[in-house]
Amino acid sequence: MPSTTVVLAISAGYLVACLVLGMWPSKQSSDSSEGFVAGDRGLGLLLMYFITGATIFSAFAFLGAPGWAYSKGAAGFYILGYGALGLVPFYFIGPRASRVGRAYGFVTQAQMMSVRFELPAIAGMMSIVSVVAFVPYLALQMQGAGYVVETMTSGEVPAWVGALVVYIVVTAYVLKSGVLGVGWTNTFQGIFMMALAWGLGLYLPHHLYGGIEELFTRIAAERPDHLLAPGKTAGGAPWSWSEYSSAVVISIVGFSMWPHLFMKSFTAKSEETIRRTVLLYPTFQIFLVPLFIIGFCGVFFEPAPERADQILPHILMNTKIPSVVVGLFCAGALAASMSSGDAMAHAAASIAIRDGVVEAAKRPLTPAVERRWIRIVVVLVMIAGYGVAIVYKGSLVFLLLTTYGAVVQFAPGVVSCLYLPNVRGRAVLAGMIAGSIVTGIFVAFPEWRPFAVHAGAYGLVVNVVVLVLTNLGATARDEARRFVECAAREES
Repeated sequence: MPSTTVVLAISAGYLVACLVLGMWPSKQSSDSSEGFVAGDRGLGLLLMYFITGATIFSAFAFLGAPGWAYSKGAAGFYILGYGALGLVPFYFIGPRASRVGRAYGFVTQAQMMSVRFELPAIAGMMSIVSVVAFVPYLALQMQGAGYVVETMTSGEVPAWVGALVVYIVVTAYVLKSGVLGVGWTNTFQGIFMMALAWGLGLYLPHHLYGGIEELFTRIAAERPDHLLAPGKTAGGAPWSWSEYSSAVVISIVGFSMWPHLFMKSFTAKSEETIRRTVLLYPTFQIFLVPLFIIGFCGVFFEPAPERADQILPHILMNTKIPSVVVGLFCAGALAASMSSGDAMAHAAASIAIRDGVVEAAKRPLTPAVERRWIRIVVVLVMIAGYGVAIVYKGSLVFLLLTTYGAVVQFAPGVVSCLYLPNVRGRAVLAGMIAGSIVTGIFVAFPEWRPFAVHAGAYGLVVNVVVLVLTNLGATARDEARRFVECAAREES
């Protein structure tokens, strides 16, 4: 049994390193709200690569992905499918958003939409949906951190304490440095996660089964259904191809719509930086491969964990592995949680104030006041996420899938904003509201769905239909035409 003292010492050292690294960039940005939210629009390729990659690959990567490979088999491969293609839409919309962001001074997605459609209510609606989606997503990160600490210490430190300590550190550097603190810690955490994942992914199969080939040969002989797509649902029943494929499609479309990711189009140093980030981003899927392998290692592992999401730390705690290695894993899993949680808390607070108060409610704030209120909301969002993390007991991956159904409703409006000058704000707002309501209904009552398709897909179809019908006969205004022309203008 690994030494709890060693595990905690390594994890504590890692948290201190993240705190120092996250605090340091506060000296590099201006005191304006734009410096806090958009990093003065100066993020280069290295920070953009890791802030997008490490932000998306979160606690669900270190815990949820192995958990699905262990309990549901091939169902987990949907993560690789959407991850490889998820940023493709951003290759086209990212540079366009960057152009209008520089021309109009945007720092959030909803601010851009509000100005383009001359309808503040859109910013209000998007801020509500964003925060509602962010809280459970943030809770997922906190819950993951708590699971890791509890399992790694054999229950001596309960999950609620572990999550609390880790996110006090995250809150501290987000409040101090804003997006630059998020960027530099994500870079450090991303490199650390990738190295650790591959180390464990290559070591454990050899240690437990004699090699990766031997592991999968045994699974194919004794549990062949575990390797057949589309895999199984949470209840163990076969997952239908329609639900599997719709989960992939909704995740791809929703990927670039996440406000904390979309906002990076306003922080990038140039359009070329955005395009290169998109092209390099699929390499982050390589980091997921060893985590799936570890999950498959658990298929024959005894004793079984209490929860599928705990399979990775459970194997480590019940295998003869040096305490230092276990401690490094604990730090790596915390990195996965923190690298997403910090960006989400920062984005949720920025959206709530900049979009909900300044844009929707038309309450102008001075830069100093705006920055202070964003910091206050960071704390409130953290508290809300922590509350959900303590209460929620379901699958981490299913929680993530649910949040994608919410943010994908932004897609029709964003495309209209950047490409279609004749689309009016009332149509976008009506479609977004209708799509969100339908998605919420089918999330709450999945048995009501006519077909086994992701709830967000129904919402997206209704969203587009309502938008088109409401916009019939609309013509482009001069300001809308200039806006789209600005978005289409290539960087010189």
